[in-house]
Amino acid sequence: MVNLTIDGKQISVQENTTIMEAAAQNGIPIPKLCYLKGINEIAACRVCVVELEGKEKLITSCNNVAEEGMVIFTNSPKVRRHRRNTVELILSQHDCLCVTCPRSGNCSLQTVANDLDILDIPFKQELEHQPWNKDFPLIRNSAKCIKCMRCIQICDKVQGLHIWDLEGTGSRTTVNVSGHKTIRESACSLCGQCITHCPVGALTERSDTGKVWKAIADPEKIVVAQVAPAVRAAWGEPLGLAPEDATIGKILDSLKRMGVDYVFDTCFSADLTIMEEGTEFVKRFTSGELKERPMFTSCCPGWVRFIKSQFPHLVKYLSSAKSPQQMFGAVMKTYFAQKLGVSPEKIYTVSVMPCVAKKAEREMELFYEEYAGHDIDAVVTTRELVRMIRSAHISPDTLKDIESDRPMQEGTGAGVIFGATGGVMEAALRSAYFLIKGENPPADAFKAVRAQGFNENNGVQEAAFSVDDIQVRTAVVSGLGNTRALLNKIEKGEAQYDFVEVMACPGGCVGGGGQPIHDGEELAFERGKNLYYLDEHANLRYSHENPDIDLLYKEFFGEPNGHKAHMLLHSDHLDDLANGR
Repeated sequence: MVNLTIDGKQISVQENTTIMEAAAQNGIPIPKLCYLKGINEIAACRVCVVELEGKEKLITSCNNVAEEGMVIFTNSPKVRRHRRNTVELILSQHDCLCVTCPRSGNCSLQTVANDLDILDIPFKQELEHQPWNKDFPLIRNSAKCIKCMRCIQICDKVQGLHIWDLEGTGSRTTVNVSGHKTIRESACSLCGQCITHCPVGALTERSDTGKVWKAIADPEKIVVAQVAPAVRAAWGEPLGLAPEDATIGKILDSLKRMGVDYVFDTCFSADLTIMEEGTEFVKRFTSGELKERPMFTSCCPGWVRFIKSQFPHLVKYLSSAKSPQQMFGAVMKTYFAQKLGVSPEKIYTVSVMPCVAKKAEREMELFYEEYAGHDIDAVVTTRELVRMIRSAHISPDTLKDIESDRPMQEGTGAGVIFGATGGVMEAALRSAYFLIKGENPPADAFKAVRAQGFNENNGVQEAAFSVDDIQVRTAVVSGLGNTRALLNKIEKGEAQYDFVEVMACPGGCVGGGGQPIHDGEELAFERGKNLYYLDEHANLRYSHENPDIDLLYKEFFGEPNGHKAHMLLHSDHLDDLANGR
């Protein structure tokens, strides 16, 4: 243990504890902007400086270790003067139009400036304005960037894509897309982790709420919305709702109050995905097709973008099944449109997703009879949903639990856990077992695929299961840096699997780039526990037992992997790759 004094308080901490951590452990918060534990500890912002007795210069608390006998002052007049001056300089190069910033009220710079009572900026304001493609799902506002380096570090160290880099020198140093490329030319997977780790509003998703409001106001449009499983685990956080009160039924109620005509739970199409993907896996596995390489899940568009740019030769091993989002859209524009007796053009499909990559995935084309368009017309993130609830002046405590509309009302526990890493694999194995054996396994028979934390086993969860004399080797991985390492092992023959689930975001969709932001906190695995709780207490826990899915096949698709199902619920990844999609 190390003994030191911070702000007159004598404390003891473990060796190698930073001054910032030592202070935090004893209820003394030190402000920061650039610091991310284990990822960005470069003391670039210098907002976290403290005074060390006997030393003339102030020291940064985020990367200096507490030592025996230190006497530290975190808020002395000297520290306050320096910190205030530093923040004023940062503000002189920051677009301070907080009222029109999506991060207003949840911005670390705004909080620090308010805490320092900065009401005026004494320096000349010089803003940087870089051109940006505003149609791209990820938006960067260079005038708000504070050069903290977080986006660079999270993309390099966690996701391994190296999309961002520094350019320029001296006072003209700035952040931009690496390699002098545009963002569309880059290999960006649209995981959105740079957005959720940006302390300010320099990185955001493209807002599509205006498109949705316009469709709601259009009397010629029938607006149909779906809500992804992971959204229910996080939407209540910024609205002050406890997890047990932030139900899917209340989200559906909020959408109805906004004017959406029909509301559905994407758990329905998660079950549909399992029927298609599970059937596909059993066929490919039993035919011996997977002896060389495993079948990879295709639910995560960030992962699909990654494999197409980084490992194009492995694209043929992706499941051809569309994601639940796209499947739902296809069902809406065909089966549901027929049920309503309207043309697909009248249906406007909206997805509420925890993901930024879903905004790009919606560009996937759909052709059916005379209809040529898209499965999905607009995607809004969980953050955008919250903004829409607030703009509609809906008080969260007045929301009621309502059911999904029919005929696609039912969802199972297997569909719910799609939002957590390992959930797709577990749901698929439950139904694959049934397809092979003709009977259900115990609902929790495949719990071994569940990840306990992002850093365990480098984000990879391996498991093997035996069904009679058949053994299935599986792996679940989240985070694209971990994914690259796993694919390299598979390529070298160091690891062999039959079925691999990949999620681009650490922890899965619950940690998606469109989820509510809590600066410096990683909540994916806590949110995931909520989904597993819902699964455990669900009336139905197997996708193949969903009665509304059975009805859909009887009335429309015929059978899983049949001709019509392949036409509407599957895609040709190799064709997409050849055409640059």
